[in-house]
Amino acid sequence: MTAKDLKDCHKRIKSNIHRTPVMTSRLLNTMSGADLFFKCENFQRMGAFKMRGAMNAILQLSDQQKSKGVVTHSSGNFAQALSLAAQNLGITAYIVMPSNAPKVKKEAVKGYGGHIIECPPTQKDRESTAIRVQLEKGATYIHPSNQLEVILGQGTAALELLEDYPDLEYIFAPVGGGGLIAGTALAAYFYGKNCTIIGGEPFEVDDAYRALKSGKLEMNETTHTIADGLRMPLGDVNFPIIKKYVSEIIRVEEKEIIDAMQLIWERMKIIIEPSCAVPFAALLRKKERFKNKKIGIILSGGNVDLSNLPF
Repeated sequence: MTAKDLKDCHKRIKSNIHRTPVMTSRLLNTMSGADLFFKCENFQRMGAFKMRGAMNAILQLSDQQKSKGVVTHSSGNFAQALSLAAQNLGITAYIVMPSNAPKVKKEAVKGYGGHIIECPPTQKDRESTAIRVQLEKGATYIHPSNQLEVILGQGTAALELLEDYPDLEYIFAPVGGGGLIAGTALAAYFYGKNCTIIGGEPFEVDDAYRALKSGKLEMNETTHTIADGLRMPLGDVNFPIIKKYVSEIIRVEEKEIIDAMQLIWERMKIIIEPSCAVPFAALLRKKERFKNKKIGIILSGGNVDLSNLPF
């Protein structure tokens, strides 16, 4: 992987994605004691950063692979991203979704033309169902977070942020399956100026925090977090990148996630989902450490179930 790989990826996908805005808030700067620059991927096509990785992965398939379609497993945002990317390119998308995925995300997948196959809500069931569909349909499996093409695609959000604000000292990103933070870390390494990457993760699903401590992949016993987009564990492709380039992971309580989400809704007047609030919650938890620093925060998505708000 090189700086050129990331730039080439951005060139490949840029006509199929939005260059999302970077927003600031004087009030949130005062509350945090830092200068904050929010990269608003909630304004991305299909409402989340995952459109970037999905599009990059699909655009690199052969014509024969495209003719057989693609398959993934996802609780929501990557499901929507792959469905929309496939629809745009005239490709069939088979989407394995856990039975407890938010209804709003299932409806969106259908709206983007994805074919949903439901499975029990365990990592093992998600993976085995996706393999079965792959074998039955001959579709190409695209992993939501543990695939280099996807990781590079996700990294283009931070690349754009650093093009706009090259002197950021930190970038905070949420940690779920690891694709976004791995891509963000690569972008900062290649294009930042001593820019440190910090992850935010719920205490309820803290496999990445534990993995950085132990040096090996860890699993979660339960996934009882409001941040439904962060329930997936890290993978063997993104973990080595995270281990090498991510400085630390700050864990947050469920109440801190909800409070951070509400603050952004109320003060910035934008819709974000719970997973998206986690890095901001992480910053607020340790704000004394980051006083007077220039900090980028990746707002990962805005696909929230309006009938089931936590506040």
